[in-house]
Amino acid sequence: MKFGISYSTPYHGIDPDTIMAYAQHAEDCGFESLYVPEHVALYPGAMVGRFELPPSLPYFDPLDCLSFVAAATRRILLGTGVLLLPYHHPVILAKRLATVDVLSKGRMRLLTAGLGSLPGEARAMGVDFSTRGRRADEAIDVMRLLWAGGQDGVSFDGEFFTFDDLCQFPKPYGVTHLPIHIGGSSRAAARRAGRRGDGYFPGGALDPNERAIQMDIARSAATEAGRDPETLEYTRSGSIDMTIDQVEAFAAQGVTRIVVSASATESDRQHEEMSAFAQRFALLQTRSAG
Repeated sequence: MKFGISYSTPYHGIDPDTIMAYAQHAEDCGFESLYVPEHVALYPGAMVGRFELPPSLPYFDPLDCLSFVAAATRRILLGTGVLLLPYHHPVILAKRLATVDVLSKGRMRLLTAGLGSLPGEARAMGVDFSTRGRRADEAIDVMRLLWAGGQDGVSFDGEFFTFDDLCQFPKPYGVTHLPIHIGGSSRAAARRAGRRGDGYFPGGALDPNERAIQMDIARSAATEAGRDPETLEYTRSGSIDMTIDQVEAFAAQGVTRIVVSASATESDRQHEEMSAFAQRFALLQTRSAG
């Protein structure tokens, strides 16, 4: 099992010293990865499920934040949970991701892409909310094409994006393309993960039966697409106080990574929570053995 930790600026705050200390302590504890979320813009009345998001929540740009984290750390992998893919132009996004990956020496490896659930946010970005799934599929194809392309250039002719003989350098650090995990809570997201993703990171509000159904959908979609379903990583959210028995139950469901978050808002308490979790699961010993 791999263990990541998330930092949410709306909850944990936007102080740069706190963010840096959080990331550095997570790395020192042996966490594999650090995730940050995204919203581009909010508005009064924005609802995620049954919950209204206060419009003043301070969401950082995730890639800018991860670049800052990368400069203050040495090993921890960088992740988004989730980046709202339809609201990014894939040619620009491919460049930004490759840049962070090169500057971090190959640590921008846990991009998790979602569709977004706020129609007003989509309208503000000039995106038709009803087509954002198809737009995300094309964006994934465009980014992988650009990362793999050489000096002769690559071309693409899709519903949303079109270009001819395009070259983009530098390439990601030592790989032909960066992993792209798919986030979401729908069966469509599970199919997207199987067809195009390197992993699936489903949302939290799903019952166990639906989770099992979605993972079956993801694996079947991978097989139908000629991909190996066994290579599909399965990431789930967990709690900072979860027990060994709970982790073992996740593992029995095929989960390969658990992402937790400090519940405290004070920096010292955050570090205590991370240290206790790391000790409970022997993160440093596990990392040394790996």
